[in-house]
Amino acid sequence: MDILTDTSLPSPCWLLNEHLLIENLKTISYIKQQSGAKILLALKGYALWKSFPTLIPYLDGCCASGLHEAKLAHETFAKEVHTYAPAFKEEELEEIASISHHLVFNSPAQFKRFAKQAKSVNPFLSLGIRVNPEYSEAPKEIYNPCGLNSRLGTTISHFDTHILDDCEGLHFHALCEQGADALEKVLHVFEEKFGTYIPKMKWINFGGGHHITRQGYDIEKLIHLIKQFKTKYNVEVYLEPGEAIGWETGTLITTVLDIVHNGMEIAILDSSAEAHMPDTIIMPYRADVLGSGKAGEKPYTYRLAGNTCLAGDIMGDYSFDQPLQVGDKLTFLDQMHYTMVKASTFNGVKLPSIAIERVNGTIDVIREFGHEDFKNRLS
Repeated sequence: MDILTDTSLPSPCWLLNEHLLIENLKTISYIKQQSGAKILLALKGYALWKSFPTLIPYLDGCCASGLHEAKLAHETFAKEVHTYAPAFKEEELEEIASISHHLVFNSPAQFKRFAKQAKSVNPFLSLGIRVNPEYSEAPKEIYNPCGLNSRLGTTISHFDTHILDDCEGLHFHALCEQGADALEKVLHVFEEKFGTYIPKMKWINFGGGHHITRQGYDIEKLIHLIKQFKTKYNVEVYLEPGEAIGWETGTLITTVLDIVHNGMEIAILDSSAEAHMPDTIIMPYRADVLGSGKAGEKPYTYRLAGNTCLAGDIMGDYSFDQPLQVGDKLTFLDQMHYTMVKASTFNGVKLPSIAIERVNGTIDVIREFGHEDFKNRLS
């Protein structure tokens, strides 16, 4: 299905393509069926809850990073809720425990402090701990959960065997936009370090970062690794992709507001890299724009810039077949994951509207934002 570009949508606007989302979900469903793994949606990467009716038939639930995500999963997904946080707040623990199915602690200290309290609230709650295998091939250090001095998960040297009587699962997360080959290497180190404890567990969570819907991902190898692990240890295996759910399923549509000249042509858009697609600055990466090329590749090169006062609010340099004009629509591709969940109203810039293009071709604008959304975040 072609990506929609000529629309009367508000601008800026995130546009989810339901057909492309379903194609990703079919891939995930195949992996579930062939491997026997359970697959959760990582809300930290994708939390467009009005699309959840499309996701629910294909997934086993959600993984949450604290109280608010857990409540969102409980209220709008209504399947398994797995909650992990680098540290839980005592005043939030009871509510989290009451709506979660798995509760994963980051350290033995938090496990020992809160395990009994959590189980007293919810006797059916399965408790686990996040471990750090101290091995990762993450492409950027900022996204490396196993990097030097990482706060995420307990290392084998700090593992406390006193928690084993109440611990039913181990969780590791060591991947970032990576394939099955990277998982295989992580699994080898994980088993080498924590293999003594795996047979005592009911489940092992392989975390996120599995780029399973990206073209070229070795799906059959992933299935083999999961089946092999399940057979060897007789445990339930969970995956929790976020990016893979929304991968290449939608766009951010923007409008050229002005073109200024300072050593090159600079197009100022009604969107913002800083506020609406922050990973282009943090990661950093260059988001693709429909119909564009790299700087100098096509006849007309422009720097695309956001409409805030941050000097570095720049999407990058792009070239086009024709000169840009004020009012032109530009479409940033692959803008469903790690965009709306990270978006802010920095500088008072309006958040993009949210729309869904349904399978039948109709478009529903499901949310528009205004001044009150900016004001109500402040006081």
